[in-house]
Amino acid sequence: MDRNAVIVVTGAAGFIGSCLTGYLNRKGYYNIIIVDDFNDESKRHNYDEKKICARVDREELFDWLSRYKIRIDFIFHLGAQTNTGQPDYSVYEALNVEYSKEVWRYCTEKNIPLVYASSDATYGTGERGYDDNELPENLKPVSSYGISKNEFDKWALAQSKESNCPAFWAGLKFFIVYGPNEYHKGAMASAVLRSFQQVRAEGKIKLYKSHNPGHKNDGRFGDFVYVKDVVDVCYWLLQESVDDTGKQISGLYNVGTGTPRTFDEMAETIFKSLERKTVIEYVDEPQPGQDNYNHFIKADITKLREAGYRKNFYSLEDGVKTYVQHFLLENKYY
Repeated sequence: MDRNAVIVVTGAAGFIGSCLTGYLNRKGYYNIIIVDDFNDESKRHNYDEKKICARVDREELFDWLSRYKIRIDFIFHLGAQTNTGQPDYSVYEALNVEYSKEVWRYCTEKNIPLVYASSDATYGTGERGYDDNELPENLKPVSSYGISKNEFDKWALAQSKESNCPAFWAGLKFFIVYGPNEYHKGAMASAVLRSFQQVRAEGKIKLYKSHNPGHKNDGRFGDFVYVKDVVDVCYWLLQESVDDTGKQISGLYNVGTGTPRTFDEMAETIFKSLERKTVIEYVDEPQPGQDNYNHFIKADITKLREAGYRKNFYSLEDGVKTYVQHFLLENKYY
């Protein structure tokens, strides 16, 4: 897409949204309208040095677009309520479902390509696997966050079947994303950041004991994907959307490496990146026996590959080493 294109990025003060904005800057895109709730000062460093053309509060977006009548060329809708500890489902419904519907309808009316953030949380405990060809109505997410993401996926597919959709759209099911600009997330930050912080504070990483006789201590497998790969997929879709075949690749896509790794391996990689001896302490889970996760999470990325995405993903070793040595040790932002 032309470098003069006007691109909207919602959730631009957050983790993935701010990394995408930085990535677009590096590719020569500066006509970027960033959208978010900008009241959280802990997120300011995520966006305050980005090259943009406007900053718009999330609640004012559609009025702002109507008032200024700027021609938008592409929308990345990455804004969401991601705090999985929020007990009130209506909070998720308002932002992750209803607000997303407004974004979709605007893109449909104005014929704007759309990429939005879904989640691997839609797969629940993974009893039906992690196949992005699986219909959302067959999935059983266990968290309110996962339910809200799955509800929007269902709605989007229904709209697409009725041709009430943008000329191009993609819903991306992000797996365990880690990388720079997640400093503000606290308990919701990736296991990589939280483990790094434990090493700095205590010299060790705490992982959970297994209460399942079929699994060793924290031998859970997760699909850890470096945020640079996530935004690279987003950028690839930006380019694909201008292709005549864009209509054919619209749909839901897993975004993970397709190579699951254990949390033990993740911890060992952090120590290696710091050139320190591995020290892991296995502790009891806060609620042992409450097994609301799968012990083997692997993104099936066949669909993404068949759509034409060819780049290799960072290995856990390369991604964690890059994150630790080039960002965490220096407290740098992307």
